[in-house]
Amino acid sequence: MTDATGLQSRPAGRDSYDFSVILGGPLFQMFRRTHLSGDALELLHRRILFLALVAWLPLLVLSVLGGRAAGDAVRMPFLKDIEVHLRFLLALPLLVIAEMLVHQRMRPLAREFVERGMVPGAARARFDAAVDAAFRLRNSVTAEVVLIVLVYAFTIFFVWPRQAAAIAAANMTTWYAVPSGASAELSLAGWWFFFVALPIFQFLLFRWYFRLVIWIRFLANVAGGELRLVPTHPDRVGGLGFLSETVVAFAPLLLAHGVLLAGLIANRIFFRGATLLDFKVEIAVVPVFLLLMVLGPLLLFAPRLAATRRVGLREYGTLAQRYVREFDDKWLRGGVTAGEPLVGSADIQSLADLGNSYQIVQSMRPVPITKEALIQLAVITLLPVAPLVLTMIPLSELLKRLLQVVL
Repeated sequence: MTDATGLQSRPAGRDSYDFSVILGGPLFQMFRRTHLSGDALELLHRRILFLALVAWLPLLVLSVLGGRAAGDAVRMPFLKDIEVHLRFLLALPLLVIAEMLVHQRMRPLAREFVERGMVPGAARARFDAAVDAAFRLRNSVTAEVVLIVLVYAFTIFFVWPRQAAAIAAANMTTWYAVPSGASAELSLAGWWFFFVALPIFQFLLFRWYFRLVIWIRFLANVAGGELRLVPTHPDRVGGLGFLSETVVAFAPLLLAHGVLLAGLIANRIFFRGATLLDFKVEIAVVPVFLLLMVLGPLLLFAPRLAATRRVGLREYGTLAQRYVREFDDKWLRGGVTAGEPLVGSADIQSLADLGNSYQIVQSMRPVPITKEALIQLAVITLLPVAPLVLTMIPLSELLKRLLQVVL
């Protein structure tokens, strides 16, 4: 079902909870009309190939024509620019792949809340309003136009002046620009890079940040409404364990950021004489920031889970007190019926089951985040940086030290 602007709105009926912060917006509609995407983000390879060709291939062609693709004409020729290749040939495809994975994991999300009985009837209207608000924001034409303006403003007033000043200060010639006084002069490849290729990448990246804002806003609306959580749910987060499984789908997005960080560090090491340890702050801060961006929204459920645990301990504590008193009176104080066998009695099994239920309530986690998801996403983020360790320790020396540890 589409709205007046031709964008997908929330469908009616059972599929009204087919939730996704990905499947919508002007760019998605453009990809559909140009057969670069299907209705459910199919044709992934076409989008990746199209975007990579538009962003990266002209840079190669213009660099070759300008004599700056290889050789000694400039200090950093195009083919040796690790950062630009990682950005457009690896990070950009990862941003597109992340769309498919997050969409697939998010589709049943809203329906999970409803079908698990977490949204009571009185709170259904507020929950539906939260879903509708997320869809309206996702489909906003104005939002994507603003993103385009921000991308070009960011490039013109921040990225290019900063790059020009760095090139002039280091007196460094590159495939995209050469020093010119206190600034730098762009090559033809440089013009395409700063005003076509880089804005394409930055738009896709900023669009992801915008989607995360929609995701956070939706979770805030859900967490702020009435939720019926069960303290004895075996996932130990009242039944919200599926949220932790959903955020793991953001792994390609985090990996793309790791690739960007690795490319930036690699260029500084190979062309400006930096060392890996010069970037220890970035290596520590970037994963923390990304984990907060992806997992942080789940902290919104912490107050609700804490309240559920308190109520659960009180209620199950009262139930347990009543049961153990009756158990004690029956089996230890002479209340048992004559001839009733102790062996095989269901009373003992019920006592054990009640104890297990109380232990589950006691061990409820304060947030629906698993340690496994946290470690997995952190490792994925830093994985692209790992090969740069070889710039400090030769591979042979590294293997030798590893063998000493193992053997």
